[in-house]
Amino acid sequence: MYEIEKGQITELLTDLVSIESPYLEEDEIMEYVYSWFRQNNMEAFVHHYYETRVTGFKGKNIVVNIEGKKNGPVICLNGHLDTVKLCNGWTHNPKGEIKDDRLYGVGALDMKSGCAASMIAVKAFAENHKDFRGKIIATYVSVEEGPYGMGTNALIDEGYLKDVDFSISTEPSAGFSGNKFPDVCLGARGGYGLDIEFFGVSSHAATPKLGVSAAEDASTVISELNNIEYIKDPHLGTGNACVIGIECDGGACSVPDYAKVKLFWHIVPGENEETITGEIEKAIKRANIKCKHKINFRESPSEGSKGFMPYTVPEEDPIVKKFMETVEEVCKTKPVISYFQSIGDFNYLGSRLGVPVVIFGASGKNFHGKDEYVELDSVVKTAETVYRFLERMLCL
Repeated sequence: MYEIEKGQITELLTDLVSIESPYLEEDEIMEYVYSWFRQNNMEAFVHHYYETRVTGFKGKNIVVNIEGKKNGPVICLNGHLDTVKLCNGWTHNPKGEIKDDRLYGVGALDMKSGCAASMIAVKAFAENHKDFRGKIIATYVSVEEGPYGMGTNALIDEGYLKDVDFSISTEPSAGFSGNKFPDVCLGARGGYGLDIEFFGVSSHAATPKLGVSAAEDASTVISELNNIEYIKDPHLGTGNACVIGIECDGGACSVPDYAKVKLFWHIVPGENEETITGEIEKAIKRANIKCKHKINFRESPSEGSKGFMPYTVPEEDPIVKKFMETVEEVCKTKPVISYFQSIGDFNYLGSRLGVPVVIFGASGKNFHGKDEYVELDSVVKTAETVYRFLERMLCL
């Protein structure tokens, strides 16, 4: 079995982590990844997209197409090069520090580890196999951590992934689930961003009964959201409505006549905009409020990015079974099977392409937080698994 050099993985991942790339600010890391592929004799191109409807953002993705000489399956590898913003409280260097087989840094786990793993796997495959069947589409995208998953959304909307038969998202599945590596996620909950506006009547704070407080009605409805009976999925569990923001201001001494409650609503199969609206209306009816109200789902770049739809893939799917066998072969143990509890680009791949997508990546802790780190041995095993799976699928 071909073995990935740990030093090669560590060097590449250290370089990636050293480049600051918070979402919407990815130009430098995109240039690095593009140049890395070119220096390693692989054809890469910069995919430019322009989101005109909501953000006005001009973004970039890196795409590598490696095509065999015979017809065969098309395998997509997907990873994002952006990170969250730097938070406070770090005790290690957020631009990269190695200690006890851990690489600390912003994005070290989520998910520059997965990008480094697939980059090394693709490089090794291209070097070792000149005659194979099918095609590899490796995508390194922007703005996954930011609004709308714009990088992957653009690739799907523009047709770059229309022929894909199977996708691997090298997000840190073990790192997210908390399970021991290796962990394979066979699905994920979905979700929508939305808000509820409340329109009341202002009055002096000394005579609040002359007005209708949007603040009080909003708070009553928030309380009623705790009484929703969610659909239960056998794999994904239940969704949930989370209040992520409240806007309201009565000034110096007035009953507020306006309030806005911002929500992120995770969903499972069987739930959608219509069911969410229905549950909110039930909560409002139970709250018996006086305000008028309006429910707004967030504006989106395209129809496909209005929400992140949930998905699952069956364990008995033939390609999924081959992937699971590959993980066991490389890691010398059966992987834990889990299901992702939040959203990501894998939702777009899993629900919009109509083909299976698995989530498989490294272990570590503190993603989106201080002292984020990845366990380097798990990155090496991720790369070896991706490489061996490509061989298994494309080199028959």
